[in-house]
Amino acid sequence: MVNITFEAHSTTLDNEAHLSSGHNDVELSPLGEKQAKELGERCKDLDAIFCSDLQRSYKTAEIAFNGKFPVIKDKRLRECDYGDLTQHPSEEVEPLKVEHISIPFPNGESYKDCMKRMKEFLDELKKKYDGKRIMIIGHRVTQYGLEHSIKGKSLEELITTPFKWQPGWTYSI
Repeated sequence: MVNITFEAHSTTLDNEAHLSSGHNDVELSPLGEKQAKELGERCKDLDAIFCSDLQRSYKTAEIAFNGKFPVIKDKRLRECDYGDLTQHPSEEVEPLKVEHISIPFPNGESYKDCMKRMKEFLDELKKKYDGKRIMIIGHRVTQYGLEHSIKGKSLEELITTPFKWQPGWTYSI
């Protein structure tokens, strides 16, 4: 069994501007840097940290843990690619998400595409990290993948439920 703690990446400049980042490689805001330091103070006992290759994810890990644990970047943990809607206002993108469960965003990907890459990641994690305690620092779609693959929640339910931050979510696979 692999014990997983999921943490959302810290606040970014796009978050503060209410923009949907998708694959845009946006920086953490000063608030996000503070949040990352707080994450490092509350999480101590890990075997490895996985994050996407987008800086908002891996810089959260770097600031939080300052080299205390191996940080492994994995592109499969990225946010959904909103394609032409990348960096559009969140109020414009949010209502459209349910339409893109199976149909990709224009020049982007669908949520089912995202679930496929998350399932591949989790299958690999089960094989290589059995008996380990790991953290995933990711994005909303990363958490959707955990909730969908591990807890069986529907994509429609996940996408239509407003995100509510909390200090870590735990899963076992």
